[in-house]
Amino acid sequence: MISFRICMERLVMRLLFFVTSVCFVSCGPSGGGAKADKVFVNGHIVTMDEDRPVAEAMAVGGGKFLAVGTEADVLTAHGGAVVIDLGGKTVMPGIVESHGHLLSLGQSLLELNVVGVESPAGVIEKVRERVAETPPGQWIAGWGWDEGAWAKAYPDNEALSQVSPEHPVYLRGLHGFACWANAKALEIAGIGNDTPDPPNGKILKNPVTERPTGILTNEAQVLLTSHIPPLTQDQTERALMLAHEECLRNGLTSVHEARTAKSMLEAFRSLKKKDKLAIRVWCMLDVPDEELILPYMENGPEIDPDHLLTVRCIKVFVDGALGSRGAAFLEPYSDAPATKGVIVTSENELYDITVRSLRAGLQVATHAIGDRANRITLNAYRRALEAVPSAEDHRLRVEHAQVTALEDIPRFAPLGIVLSMQPPHATSDMPWAETRVGPERIKGAYAWKSFLETGVHLTLNSDFPGETLNPFYGMYAAETRQTPDGKPEGGWYPEQCLSRQEVLRAYTIGAAYSGFEEDIKGKIVPGFLADFVVLSDDILTIPSDALLSMKVEQTYVGGKLMYDGNTKTD
Repeated sequence: MISFRICMERLVMRLLFFVTSVCFVSCGPSGGGAKADKVFVNGHIVTMDEDRPVAEAMAVGGGKFLAVGTEADVLTAHGGAVVIDLGGKTVMPGIVESHGHLLSLGQSLLELNVVGVESPAGVIEKVRERVAETPPGQWIAGWGWDEGAWAKAYPDNEALSQVSPEHPVYLRGLHGFACWANAKALEIAGIGNDTPDPPNGKILKNPVTERPTGILTNEAQVLLTSHIPPLTQDQTERALMLAHEECLRNGLTSVHEARTAKSMLEAFRSLKKKDKLAIRVWCMLDVPDEELILPYMENGPEIDPDHLLTVRCIKVFVDGALGSRGAAFLEPYSDAPATKGVIVTSENELYDITVRSLRAGLQVATHAIGDRANRITLNAYRRALEAVPSAEDHRLRVEHAQVTALEDIPRFAPLGIVLSMQPPHATSDMPWAETRVGPERIKGAYAWKSFLETGVHLTLNSDFPGETLNPFYGMYAAETRQTPDGKPEGGWYPEQCLSRQEVLRAYTIGAAYSGFEEDIKGKIVPGFLADFVVLSDDILTIPSDALLSMKVEQTYVGGKLMYDGNTKTD
């Protein structure tokens, strides 16, 4: 049930948008003399422009918005264009997904998907079905079991091995920080009773027999994945194209690829050359690959004049994930007192990378989940900014900041940090998160509102495919902090809930800002890229639970219709 406060907020929002829209209509469009290809009329256009929030019509030409205003004004200025009647539908700027994994998404559409399968027995049955249709000896790869929910009692692989004796099986966890493998896969990788744990990783073993159980966490996964044949470039491009289609279906017109490897970058370039890059891709380069990042450290960012493929960010991991207990904490885990998590990159290493990047004009995005990892990141960023004072508009990013010490929350904004957070992580993790960190540390967990109140630049996203890439599910999670069935009543730590306007800004304007693109994306205003979506409902006024049934009817990128939900395709 919607509270009185929320009802009043939405009433005020309606009045505000009505009053300002009247002002906007009187202002008229501006197109700089260019002529439009298309004019969209009879719409409820949510511009995300604070001065001019709504409009009836817009003109598009040359891949950009040329005019936004009343039907009469826009049609007068661009009378020769094709007129498209929106039928009263709501239009909003294309969603900028500021943290996703396109190749992983594409692979997930090709691999065995076990997302939502609640028990190991259910996953094993899925593997049994895949074995029946796969030639012996071929790898069976899959993903999606919940390493967070299963961490209290990780499964053994005996039953998994029994249903797949001739097929090596590798199943990634939902968030990618643990995998589950059968005996055949472990045999190929040479992982046995005497195999030691690698740095920052763990091979789980039976406490009595010392036999590996098949669960590998964090960096231990590399012992196995290095034996899986890599994708060819054709396979990589096919997976990326499948991911593009899924993004467009969900209204995502731009994606910040949060871990770009060399093979992926080559595939992106190939798709662009073939005119098959269907969405705008903004790359974070994977920092362990020195060969990949060195040209950018020497020459600076690569900014595409077409704004289809941009490379200007370095991605660093400081710790692992909360679910697999790889997130780094100042004090031990509440449910595992023997561990504080793992540090993948030290403060000094992060400082060095950040200094190099700032001098090259590159942004740094640091994965930090636990409170210790966040403190390391804050300290390294502060030192790096002092060392490179010329880097004024740096927009250093922190990805996740999932659990932050309360005293550290005010430190982000003064450093000019962009905070990239994922509302679906909170609603997925809430059944077990407090057990991991205890009742005090949880107060600094998934603390979107607390951060926003400090004035930090906030962008919200999904981290797909670990979570659904449906942005409206993320918006619902940010507003309610509830599961889709409305639990818990009133929301989980509801003081961290965000308003509709805060949420919309974080998925559009805030997301564009996180990639230095707030002057071309995130709003429907003249001169901006004509990336927009047509929705099934009014994004401004529908209740929170209705966001879960919101449909994207059409997605436009650069003024071109790239997805039409009303057209059936083979």
